[in-house]
Amino acid sequence: MNGIIVIDKPKDFTSFDVVAVMRGIARTKKVGHTGTLDPMATGVLPLLFGNATKVQDILPDTDKEYIADFQLGITTDTLDITGKILSQKVVDVSDKDIENILPLFTGDILQIPPMYSAVQVDGKRLYQLARQGVTVDREKRKVHISKLELLSYVPQTHTGRLKIQCSKGTYIRTLIDDIGNMLKCGGTLTALCRTYACSYHLKDAISLETAKILARQNQLESVLKSVEDVFTQYRFVKVSDLQAKRFSNGGRLDLNRLYFNDFLENEIIRVKTPQNQFLGLGRADLQTQQLCLYKLFSNV
Repeated sequence: MNGIIVIDKPKDFTSFDVVAVMRGIARTKKVGHTGTLDPMATGVLPLLFGNATKVQDILPDTDKEYIADFQLGITTDTLDITGKILSQKVVDVSDKDIENILPLFTGDILQIPPMYSAVQVDGKRLYQLARQGVTVDREKRKVHISKLELLSYVPQTHTGRLKIQCSKGTYIRTLIDDIGNMLKCGGTLTALCRTYACSYHLKDAISLETAKILARQNQLESVLKSVEDVFTQYRFVKVSDLQAKRFSNGGRLDLNRLYFNDFLENEIIRVKTPQNQFLGLGRADLQTQQLCLYKLFSNV
């Protein structure tokens, strides 16, 4: 089985837990995922099967979308509701107060990775150090928030919900913590759902239970998506049968014999057969005027 199945990750499962369950369901060992979700998070988790696992190290940087629930007036050591409470403060914040500061967290911003994260420092994961009670300095990282919208806020309970569109590497827990600090009352993440990732929406995802049912009916491949889906931001060329065979064997293609000639240096191109079969990715070398094999996913 080769391709992608999008799972709606259940709460309290690690991404690896989901991979392990799907290995059993699909009866295959070659399964990976496109990006870790915290155990408390739910939502879009694309799983890679068979030759689709080649995607992991070449995934394009695409925005992700989240729905995040938060609680003002509380801070925790993990920056989410699963952690130990560090402070509790009186909250005097309106929805307008929140909306007024959201532009400050839109666009390119700097974040400090949380101690409870998988970031490595001197060969050790930060969460490993945090569990030992050790705190270390972390360098700020630039991330991009393209959309930040307050969906709801209840002043009586100091709880609300945000819709966030952001770049890869954005920590939503840190964002909520920073917003709480800006409001001078603190805040923590109480629930998180990833609604978009790697070109897939939540509506494209199935539950683990549905996957089990489909597997019992020998219909699991009916929800298998093409690996090409994660590369749709790249342009594509259709090549002749002869060129397709050459490309499949690792050969280079003459750029001047392809049907458009405005290639960019090192541009990644999807390569397809005349029958629309996705073969893989090529990289344009303008100096040699050749399309070089970048990653092969299928051959002819």
